[in-house]
Amino acid sequence: MNFQKRLLRAEPNFQILAKLWQVNWIYVVLICLLAAVGYGALYSAGGGTSRPFAEPQTIRFCFGLVMMLGVALMSPAVLVRLAWPLYGVSLLLLVAVLRMGHVGKGAERWLMIGGLQVQPSELAKIALVLVLASWFHKISYRDIGNPLYLLPPALLVLVPVGLVLKEPNLGTAVIIATVGASLFFAAGMRLWQIALLAAPLPFLTRIAYSHLHDYQKARVITFLHPENDPLGAGYNIIQSKIALGSGGMWGQGYLHGTQGQLNFLPEKQTDFIFTMIAEEWGYVGGAAVIGLLLVMILGGMLIAIRSRNQFGRLLGLGISMNFFLYCAVNLSMVMGAIPVGGVPLPLISYGGSAMLMVMFGFGLLLSAWVHRNSTFGETTDGDA
Repeated sequence: MNFQKRLLRAEPNFQILAKLWQVNWIYVVLICLLAAVGYGALYSAGGGTSRPFAEPQTIRFCFGLVMMLGVALMSPAVLVRLAWPLYGVSLLLLVAVLRMGHVGKGAERWLMIGGLQVQPSELAKIALVLVLASWFHKISYRDIGNPLYLLPPALLVLVPVGLVLKEPNLGTAVIIATVGASLFFAAGMRLWQIALLAAPLPFLTRIAYSHLHDYQKARVITFLHPENDPLGAGYNIIQSKIALGSGGMWGQGYLHGTQGQLNFLPEKQTDFIFTMIAEEWGYVGGAAVIGLLLVMILGGMLIAIRSRNQFGRLLGLGISMNFFLYCAVNLSMVMGAIPVGGVPLPLISYGGSAMLMVMFGFGLLLSAWVHRNSTFGETTDGDA
């Protein structure tokens, strides 16, 4: 501790070293372990070669690792100032998607920027967490009991949700709305307010279903009855279940999964990457991956709890909830528990935007840990 205090009183370069010293390196190791699992799975998905999936993913991860550590060193005050501009940029990109987006899987979800394919909805998730944490940090618990103070953050949630629904991307819109709702609850929203908002949900669900696109309704019907079209709409989930079951307890062996290596398994490098892992490594391997994901989620929650300022607590919770929903939706989807929605498994599935945004989120989480003892800008119930 004396060494750290001396560094903090020294030159700026030494202050950076002191902050690096305080980074939760155990959590960084967990992130690297998950990325290593992803490399192994993508190497197998590529047919036993690092190209075309494993090598590009590794390059992205290395870049994301540097970015993550850079964000981890940023003070909460800096992040609060960046929250609103970043949120504004994310909305502009979402609007740009609707006007000039690249169409894929029935929806406009990507922009081509400098030859790179960018998915703005991934940035919107992180930007929303930042801006809500900033908003609730500046008001007191008593103010949250006043509905007028909840209208602005409610609009902050509804605008990106509406834009993402317009793409249309129902799965991501639900994740954004759920992350926003979790931050409202964590900030101190009253139970009567929650009950009031939840009351119309059953009716809104029926209305929302009637406005779904035909392919989205087909996904719901396929989820309920995949056997009705085994070679068409039900093919993906049927092959996924076959692969999961054929893995047994110990798996068929690395690079020897029949469904994956013989290309029966669709989207094996992205949405259904966990199915490939379970087929090759069996129940034991699949449970180990789920265990690693669970440890990371609980570790993120612990970081949130340990923060002494409201901004850090909400930031840690929001990033952890986003990561949890990524994992929960993807795993439930490939197991046939929910309709297929195109949500990747973080750091394992092949993809650029999702990988970098997850690493950016982890940087924010680590920043909350590094600055967990900061009490900047707190608002109390006694304030005017």
